[in-house]
Amino acid sequence: MYQWLKDYQNLSSEINYLEFNIERYEDELTRWTEGDLQDVHLNEKSKASHLEEIIQEHKRVLEMKQSQMQQLTKLIDRFEGLENKILKMKYVEGKTLISVADDLGKSPNYIYNKHAEIMRLIKFSEEQV
Repeated sequence: MYQWLKDYQNLSSEINYLEFNIERYEDELTRWTEGDLQDVHLNEKSKASHLEEIIQEHKRVLEMKQSQMQQLTKLIDRFEGLENKILKMKYVEGKTLISVADDLGKSPNYIYNKHAEIMRLIKFSEEQV
């Protein structure tokens, strides 16, 4: 039903986690090249001896995921209907439901109730799978 929302949230989480890992690996590489571990000798099998390759692979995957996110966002932008607009504004654009109501010219109560209805439908559809 609203699989795009689940896909968007999963992809966003994957991108955030990849960015976190890249930063963590780059910090670790700095420790080995310039920091407190620079005098420690590594063997060929250690993970630390392959950090540059690991970082490059993570960056490659990150670029692929970001490209997928751009494609998904373009697709989401083409969706019509009030329900899709509410979900997009709330979960993709990060707006509050009050802000969504203002932007759509609806009452906050109407948007709160509509959002709750959509979330019940999503939960119900997930339970049926």
